[in-house]
Amino acid sequence: MSGGTGPPAEGGAHDEHGGRAPRIPMPRTSVEDGGQPLPGPEELAELKEQGGLVLDHDVLKSLLGAWALAACSPQETAAVEAHLGACGGCADEARRLREAVGLLHPPESLDLDPGLRTRVLDGCLERRPARVPVPGWASPYDAETARLDALLQDFGDAEWHAPVRLRWFEGEGTASRRTTVAGVIAHLMSVDGLVSVALGLDDPLGDIPGGGPTPAARTEAYWRASHFPPTRSVRTPWREQTHALVRTVSLTGPDAAPAPAVPYGGFELPLPDAMLDRAFECWVHAEDIADAVDYPYEPPAPRHLNRMIDLAARMLPAVLAARRQAGLASPAHARHLVTAGEPGRSLRLEIEGLGGGEWLIPLDSPGAVGSAEYEVAHVALDGVEFCRLAAGHVPPDEAAAGQAGDRLAIRDVLHAAASLSRM
Repeated sequence: MSGGTGPPAEGGAHDEHGGRAPRIPMPRTSVEDGGQPLPGPEELAELKEQGGLVLDHDVLKSLLGAWALAACSPQETAAVEAHLGACGGCADEARRLREAVGLLHPPESLDLDPGLRTRVLDGCLERRPARVPVPGWASPYDAETARLDALLQDFGDAEWHAPVRLRWFEGEGTASRRTTVAGVIAHLMSVDGLVSVALGLDDPLGDIPGGGPTPAARTEAYWRASHFPPTRSVRTPWREQTHALVRTVSLTGPDAAPAPAVPYGGFELPLPDAMLDRAFECWVHAEDIADAVDYPYEPPAPRHLNRMIDLAARMLPAVLAARRQAGLASPAHARHLVTAGEPGRSLRLEIEGLGGGEWLIPLDSPGAVGSAEYEVAHVALDGVEFCRLAAGHVPPDEAAAGQAGDRLAIRDVLHAAASLSRM
């Protein structure tokens, strides 16, 4: 007989040798991509009660991978899950497949990249520079107040009243004060008022009596004058004040009068240093707030962190002298006094990590000059660890520091760094 070329018989498709051609199924559309809603628990239970598909063990086992990827039809899903309740081997395999699927799709944070704002602003300023730029020494304050305001943005009443413990180092030990998140913002606003008054702006304390010249006295006066504990309403005046401070210092051009010093009670700081001090405290208390509401908070940008560390390093000689006068530093017989401006015994402070650097700290007189030739000790700390030491959040004897040289000098400098802190 001769072979025909007509259409195949109704029995199905045949290959060129006359046998039945293999049936290749079309790809199955995922239930998630089919435009239909995923079956809920009630629908799955109903399918199980109706009997659903009747499939043998091998077919159900072959569906486990698709089930783990949520790619089965509702009927197949019901059949697989009914089978898993009766077959321990398939249940173990299904669990392993679901865990593997989790590794294919690691959970991603819904929070924006902390550096996104900085990159966007840098790009905008590169394309269109500001007509009145913010001075470099005020940029850390501008950035830290903006970061704190972003943290506060979505707080509800529960977060605003969350308890916060303010900590600092006093004398030879740690001191603390309990308040709330709103109380911390009131504290920042009260102390920022020292800079406001120095610049001729409004004092946030207004006519409140008892507001002394120190940060602690101003804060206590504001808290006492509040008829009720501070609430979310404190955010708006605080943020308006921070904007006013940045705007005012930005308008201070080269032809303006010399910037005023900012009094802190027992001492004064030049305006640029005072703004760095306020940026540092804003970051520290933002971390206090973030800890209180169990939210992560990143350190400042490295260039801002470096400025804050530099301010602390420059203040250490004066703090050392004050502690020595109070009898809290090493005995006087270890000192080698020199004429102001001359090199004297020094400690090398090495700050590691982003924003780090090296500073030579004169040990015996604030007027002396740090000198590598007269170096008697060396301390190395991480930048964030040093800042937390300076904030009074890490006891000086527990600071994770690499040390070499004069132990008394090292102890004095670490305790002086902790003494930079205050409420």
